[in-house]
Amino acid sequence: MGNATSGALSKEILEDLKLSTIFTETEICHWYENFQKQCPTGRITPEEFEQIYARFFPESDAKTYARHVFRSFDTNDDGTLDFKEYIIALHMTSTGKTTRKLEWAFSLFDVDKNGYITKTEVTEICQAIFKLIPKEEQAKLPEDENTPDKRANKLWAFFDKKDNERLAEGEFIKGVIENENAMRLIHYEPLK
Repeated sequence: MGNATSGALSKEILEDLKLSTIFTETEICHWYENFQKQCPTGRITPEEFEQIYARFFPESDAKTYARHVFRSFDTNDDGTLDFKEYIIALHMTSTGKTTRKLEWAFSLFDVDKNGYITKTEVTEICQAIFKLIPKEEQAKLPEDENTPDKRANKLWAFFDKKDNERLAEGEFIKGVIENENAMRLIHYEPLK
């Protein structure tokens, strides 16, 4: 274990990341150098991740959302992200194929990690998404999605489920792919 944090990136992880993301070797190595500087331990804590995330959303409160994103990428549940989990996180949240992105979105909404999404979980994530939206943008939202609860109701309606039913990953992905509005509601794109 000792040597994993120091020195160069292992060939194995590098190859793995080249296959599972759209990033080039140069990009990955460059990020690794930065990662080493910022995280000498080789691990990112939830607090550090929040700070990284906050830079992307200077005008809003990204803390709650960042926590959820962190949870969804901490695949081994050890409370930290290693370099590989971090790069996959970057890849999934920035680009990537729709299905991969939606698999990630599912894990974001699956707050208790039990393999299903409930309406309560959808509401919880909608609340976190709402905090990302700057106040003046919130004011311009359509009437049927201008609060976290309305957004959650509108999103949940796409899946043809009762409020007390739960949603499996396949159903979630299918529902979002078939509805452009659902796709828009599951995340927040800052207005350029």
